[in-house]
Amino acid sequence: MSQIPSSTVYVSYTGTPNDRFDRRYYVEHHLPLVMAAWQRYGLEHVAAFFPAQTEALEGGGTLVICECRFRDEADIDAAFGAPETAEVMADVTAFTDLAPTRARVVPL
Repeated sequence: MSQIPSSTVYVSYTGTPNDRFDRRYYVEHHLPLVMAAWQRYGLEHVAAFFPAQTEALEGGGTLVICECRFRDEADIDAAFGAPETAEVMADVTAFTDLAPTRARVVPL
């Protein structure tokens, strides 16, 4: 059984289907911006996952999960502490009014 690398950060956005979240902008502009900003700090891969929209989400739920895979734990700290991070965070308002939640993966 393969394991998720311990040097992974998930960024998720929780809301309802009525909340503003521009998927196209997110995929075509924001994710390439993230890659360009953090690749020099060890970001190896970035991907977005969009859960199926169901009636259950009307009360709120996960709208998107972004997986950011880094070479190692030190690279995560370097990327999030880098000057380029300000531009990445400022871009969030271009596609949503929701606040991102970040979680660092810890293998069980």
